[in-house]
Amino acid sequence: MTAMEQTPEAPLRVRDAAQLAWDDSADLLVVGFGGAGVCAAIEAASQGVSVLALDRFQGGGATARSGGVVYAGGGTSQQAEAGVEDTVAAMYDYLRQEVGEAVSAETLRGFCQDSRANLAWLEQQGAAFQGSVPPLKTSYPSDQYYLYYSGNEAVPSYAAQARPAPRGHRALGSGMSGIALFRPLAATALRKGVRLRRQCEVRRLVLDDAGTVLGVEAWELPAGSRAAKRHARLSRWTDAIHPYAPAIAEGWRRKLREVELAHGQRRLIRALHGVLLSSGGFVFNRAMLANHAPRYLDGLPLGTSGCDGSGIRLGQSAGGRTARMERASAWRFINPPLAWARGLIVNAQGQRYCNEEVYGARLGHAMVEEQGGRAILILNRALMKEAFAQVGPGKVWSFQRLPAVLNMLFNARRGRSLAELAERSGLPQANLERTVAAYNAAARGDRDDELGKSKAFLAPLDEGPWYALDLSFDSKLFPCPVITLGGLTVCERSGQVLGEDGQPVPGLFSAGRNAVGVASNFYVSGLSLADCVHSGRRVGAHVAELVRAALASQGEQQ
Repeated sequence: MTAMEQTPEAPLRVRDAAQLAWDDSADLLVVGFGGAGVCAAIEAASQGVSVLALDRFQGGGATARSGGVVYAGGGTSQQAEAGVEDTVAAMYDYLRQEVGEAVSAETLRGFCQDSRANLAWLEQQGAAFQGSVPPLKTSYPSDQYYLYYSGNEAVPSYAAQARPAPRGHRALGSGMSGIALFRPLAATALRKGVRLRRQCEVRRLVLDDAGTVLGVEAWELPAGSRAAKRHARLSRWTDAIHPYAPAIAEGWRRKLREVELAHGQRRLIRALHGVLLSSGGFVFNRAMLANHAPRYLDGLPLGTSGCDGSGIRLGQSAGGRTARMERASAWRFINPPLAWARGLIVNAQGQRYCNEEVYGARLGHAMVEEQGGRAILILNRALMKEAFAQVGPGKVWSFQRLPAVLNMLFNARRGRSLAELAERSGLPQANLERTVAAYNAAARGDRDDELGKSKAFLAPLDEGPWYALDLSFDSKLFPCPVITLGGLTVCERSGQVLGEDGQPVPGLFSAGRNAVGVASNFYVSGLSLADCVHSGRRVGAHVAELVRAALASQGEQQ
């Protein structure tokens, strides 16, 4: 176990809270002011709870840099606007296929039942959504569209189990609209009296002799100082440049740490009724990833610098148990261009292994977990021509267009025959010829008996020349984004962190990607943000109950 994989410093243990001179206090301390943290803060503050949020950076976390998609269904107003019929039962039947045993059937059913109300709640806090549906399947819609099939709902094998409906509700805003979702929520939280201490990193929990979490030991950069300004500048640059130059971003992260260690000032902050850990996953912690999910090390970490596992390790330091830490999600999106999804994907043996129309996280899972990271896309000239036309300027996002164009120009092996293509791409000739022949037969017959691909996604590859694009997990020209899915185990009714004995750790909660939740099995776009809302509000409501119970008890004693 490396230094970065170890839990943080042992908790500061004291006899009782009166033993320390606290610098600040609140009923609820929120550690990590991203999607889950802000939702918990709003819910708690709305019920009269005093809330103090602490964030190592400026707030927003991975939510603010995300696509801003919230998975919701069961008949939302946006679905009604688009003329889409959906039911809670259909949403549940679909998600059961994706969520598996990550949460109980009861919890998933409650998540689906509350889905429509949670989306309406987000609108009440200032977020906006719209019911415009794109005409074709895409990994992320343009600014014209805000409701889409964000998972595998319409794939035949899934649709056979649950009536499909578009449930990816993208926040109304230009471009990657995660910031358009987070900003109004943060403004609402502050308006409701939530206090936020930025550039304030929690490094230790404070526990009493009984193991109850009393508060935190944090290190805060002096507001307005040169160090704070440099830290803010570096953190912005780091997260912005990371997708394009990870090595440079990693160097800047080390500089961020140097600033924090040199200039942070110690703060002891009391949590009167609970500490919520909501600081994201651990994809940026290479040691943790190597220990728990080593197959995903070649991927491109997706999120922000705060997704370093610190919240998970804080929970472990207090006795919290983790689960599903081996679960990660690799996003190998091949649509757009739609023509790519009409081709076929083969492994190192030249054999097809996955329905190419599935959501990118499903394809990525099959690629990494089942095929050793190999994914080679086979197209012919007709599909290559279609693909170039589909990613023309103004037709798709630049982050979708550039990788497609670069790979078609510089990462495509060409063969005038399948035998020549096999030789140039290192694939077994006989296998590749059999695979393409079977695929062509399926396309001509309008039915893919092997993997169940929809008729609209089938295209015969009879006429060459043929092309092989190596889109494997370790591709340098087509990096594969990765997020982690595991975290602290929590009580599914309250969000309290559970210990190794299955009992709650007193005073400690977790939510969002910091905890195991509905998005901890297979990933679907929007499911993580929807879980942030669900799990964050759950903690806020539970702490409000604790505060009311304490006040009632005091009243009885008086």
